Amino acid sequence: MTETRTLLAVCLVALVPGWPAAAMSGDATAIPEARADELRHMVRQDCGSCHGLRMTGGLGAAITPEDLADRDPQDLAGLILDGIPGTAMPPWRPLLTEDEALWIADYLLEGDEK
Repeated sequence: MTETRTLLAVCLVALVPGWPAAAMSGDATAIPEARADELRHMVRQDCGSCHGLRMTGGLGAAITPEDLADRDPQDLAGLILDGIPGTAMPPWRPLLTEDEALWIADYLLEGDEK
């Protein structure tokens, strides 16, 4: 089911003119640059409000690349989407797609290069 949805998403992306070539490469985590900029801003502002503006921790745990080095991107994406019940970590599923959550997980694991 997930593969079918991913394939459908890639096909729909391929129909939109002007989207980056990476979006048409079949990479499920290819996010248009404008949306990537929004997600970077969201990570800095929304995630940073709990995890610290440098992601070194605060109300929430540190989420720097070093702190997340042994984490699986898919697991992190699941945490982002569903939150952690009983904690201040909210579910972001109403605002993010699975690909966007995976993009954020990869972004956190790789660090801010922009």
